[in-house]
Amino acid sequence: MNAISRRLVVGSAVITLALTMAACGKAGDDDKSSDSSKDKSIGLLLPDTVTARYEKFDRPLITKKIQELCSDCSVQYDNAGGDAAKQAQQVSTMIAKGVKVLILDAQDAVGIKSSVQAAVDKGIKVIAYDRLAQGPVSAYVSYDNQKVGELQGQALLTAMAGNANPQAKIVMINGDDADPNAAEFKAGAHSVLDGKVTIAYEQSGLWKDTVANQKVKAAITSIGAANIKGVYSANDTMAGGIATALKGAGINVPLTGQDADLTAIQRILLGAQSSTVYKAAKPEAENTAQIAVDLLEGKDFKSIADTTKKSGSGNEVPSKLLEAVSVTKENIKDTVVADGTYTAGQICTADYASACAAAGIK
Repeated sequence: MNAISRRLVVGSAVITLALTMAACGKAGDDDKSSDSSKDKSIGLLLPDTVTARYEKFDRPLITKKIQELCSDCSVQYDNAGGDAAKQAQQVSTMIAKGVKVLILDAQDAVGIKSSVQAAVDKGIKVIAYDRLAQGPVSAYVSYDNQKVGELQGQALLTAMAGNANPQAKIVMINGDDADPNAAEFKAGAHSVLDGKVTIAYEQSGLWKDTVANQKVKAAITSIGAANIKGVYSANDTMAGGIATALKGAGINVPLTGQDADLTAIQRILLGAQSSTVYKAAKPEAENTAQIAVDLLEGKDFKSIADTTKKSGSGNEVPSKLLEAVSVTKENIKDTVVADGTYTAGQICTADYASACAAAGIK
């Protein structure tokens, strides 16, 4: 092949390669612009894996409802594993991924404020889920947490029966102060308990069974096992650790909880826990999913968020606050079983079969 021929072949190859690359580049741009799931991306950040409900109920229910409402929406998910700094990084990652709406259950409602602001500055709508994060959030979906605390306090007094008097000493194990809900549960419980019993020991259990266990052991040492007439636990995870501590000390007194965890329902059947609070995950998750899709599509969501709540940063946030239910042995069948949260088979394993039969659960 002579020099002229080689130049013609090389030149032709270069032109062909350039056209091919241009075509590929154009196709890539088309893919990006036509990929509606990228334009309809919703982020979901949950706070921990210790609380059983988040992975078992909240995540799948929210994801399912979003996909029912918006078939071409995608859901980007992550869990902070109880680490506030990790969750802040996860918000940054969601921003980088280009989510349009972010559903955020804050591990630290105060500390996450700057992350919320950063997301909003990028045009992302933020929904505070279950816990009211500080900063310019667009909506908030949760239960009426003050009333949850009131339900817990009243359930404890009811279970204490004749032992409920101003001299009766109880132990109070509250949630994590970084969670604004914890303060509301606490305030609600105090509004019912104060003056009716003596709160002889009160500490935060940080939503952890191990911490709650240690705190109650300290309370037993301080107060004396025989002097404790009841224990307020802000949730079921902590109640599990508390029940172990009480059993180890030979104490059997009323013990509250919250979240209607399966293990809590089983403890209630055996008498190791007297009550829990059932906050059905489905309505909370589905209302949140509907608001997320409405925000994504620029629709009005105020018919769902029919009230407002002021956050710790002073923001008035359109809110949906649901009503919770106190659960005792007497109404397990009519609440968590009737709603399909758990089947009788899930609750009534071999160790709980006779207790289930006594409670009419089959």
